[in-house]
Amino acid sequence: MEEKLNAEVISVYPNKVKISVDKLEDFKLADESLKVGSYLRVSDNENAILIAIIENFSIEVSDTGSRKYLIEANPLGLIRGEEFIRGGDSLAIPPKKVEPATEEDIKKIYSGSSKKSENFTFASLSANNNIKVPVNGNKFFNKHIAIVGSTGSGKSHTLSTILQKAVLEKSSGFEMNNSHILLFDIHSEYKAAFPNANYIGIDSLTLPYWLLNSEELEELFLDTEANDHNQRNIFKEAIVNNRKLKLGGSKEERERVHFDSPLFFDLNEVLRYVQYRNNEKKNKKNEILWKDANGDLFIYNEESLHRLYNEKLEPEGTSTAGMNGKLINFLNRLENKINDKRFDFLLGEKSKEITFEDTLKNLLGFNTENKSNITVIDLSGVPFEVLSITVSLISRIIFEYGYYYKRLRCKTNPNEKINNDAPILLVYEEAHKYVPNSELSKYRSSKKSIERIAKEGRKYGVTLLLASQRPSELSETIFSQCNNFIAMRLTNPNDQSYVKKLLPDTLGNLIEKMPSLKAGEALLIGESVDLPSIVQIDKCDSPPSSNDIPYWDLWKEEWKDIDVLKIKEEWYK
Repeated sequence: MEEKLNAEVISVYPNKVKISVDKLEDFKLADESLKVGSYLRVSDNENAILIAIIENFSIEVSDTGSRKYLIEANPLGLIRGEEFIRGGDSLAIPPKKVEPATEEDIKKIYSGSSKKSENFTFASLSANNNIKVPVNGNKFFNKHIAIVGSTGSGKSHTLSTILQKAVLEKSSGFEMNNSHILLFDIHSEYKAAFPNANYIGIDSLTLPYWLLNSEELEELFLDTEANDHNQRNIFKEAIVNNRKLKLGGSKEERERVHFDSPLFFDLNEVLRYVQYRNNEKKNKKNEILWKDANGDLFIYNEESLHRLYNEKLEPEGTSTAGMNGKLINFLNRLENKINDKRFDFLLGEKSKEITFEDTLKNLLGFNTENKSNITVIDLSGVPFEVLSITVSLISRIIFEYGYYYKRLRCKTNPNEKINNDAPILLVYEEAHKYVPNSELSKYRSSKKSIERIAKEGRKYGVTLLLASQRPSELSETIFSQCNNFIAMRLTNPNDQSYVKKLLPDTLGNLIEKMPSLKAGEALLIGESVDLPSIVQIDKCDSPPSSNDIPYWDLWKEEWKDIDVLKIKEEWYK
């Protein structure tokens, strides 16, 4: 056999091994194909085996016309006994023998990468589907994850496979495991993949506007580009004072209320207050006067301002000083938003009635009737104007849940080592739509919320999974915080070079395969996997409804009439 395997190492570099082969056909193993990306085993004098991956072939022709095949391979690591050790610079020189690696050799690379109890498997080696490629489940989910790939590369199916397998993994015979996943579904395609999920569409989504923070409120109701201080000051004054009014309690408690307090305020009362302020007049003494329903006059001041929220008043005065007429643009914007039925999920009557507890339970899947590991929030019906704010509010609520839960656990037990025993994964499909590499004000709130989770969320048991077809358009702050990457076929040169920066220098040539990866193939890299590998993602149990429309087949069918009236009814709902 040794005479037949006519190959020898002719040079060893820190990151490369050069091998000379006399007869390539004799060098191949019967059951192993030999190609760029195939594995080789190089034996040395100390019973260690170097595993290397073929980078390129070349042919050397001598003066006499004889040919030699030269193979350059990247060393991956050493197998000593049954253990694979990453790194190949400890090979004893001269090496003894070179031959293609067997399936058993390659299995050793991946089987010993982490404890079996920590293994999480959703893919096999692309070159050999019999070899499963596990990741360390703890390092995979407690660090941020990015799935990138062009349209049609299998990104949605990969995301579905990972989440479906995460929900099914159990350490015992109980019915539900303790996974908690919140998926932002922008194209309404994941209901099919997760039929038992806690599904929240635009018809069942209710978010309390009064939990919006100051930045989100201003982005929603103010013309932030105009930078009008009058509008901002009146708006803040109206909300803070209405919160104090609704809170009641002692003077000390009311004094602690501020613009960002997560306390209820009545949006319609705020609107009435702004309307009155826009119509205010002054008398000769420069006082703002109001006449109530009984015809009695009172001066507008700190003690009387509460009357502007819920009484029927008329302005009384001779001068149109003060705010009179200066708030008209703001007032129109406020009225339009409140009366726009598309925003009912955020500004309607249900938003006033829903409690903080119910909001959190709905988002985390803790509904008593239907507990669920996955909550799918279908954002396809959310108006584009408030998409960023909707994502920002939900993300911030989940982050603050992690923060306060950690505080509570540490208060209960000062020696507590696990900050959150119900950690949550936030999944952002088409992430570049909420957190683009852009400074436009319409993305400000969602970028701020998600960037905060990217930087601090891991400490509180809140991690991110970002899926995007345009990684180069993602916020660099967020993308740079990801530790695990599943890079699928990328055809755009900017996206390729962006991902290339993430690869170790010694394996940079793997990026060259990106444009030619098949659907479902991916480059798996990161802290959770010992070795960057090209893998084939397992098929998901129930695929998302993201299949391409078969235009040509449909166009060849008989003409179909469309019920425009029904479409209009749905449109006008």
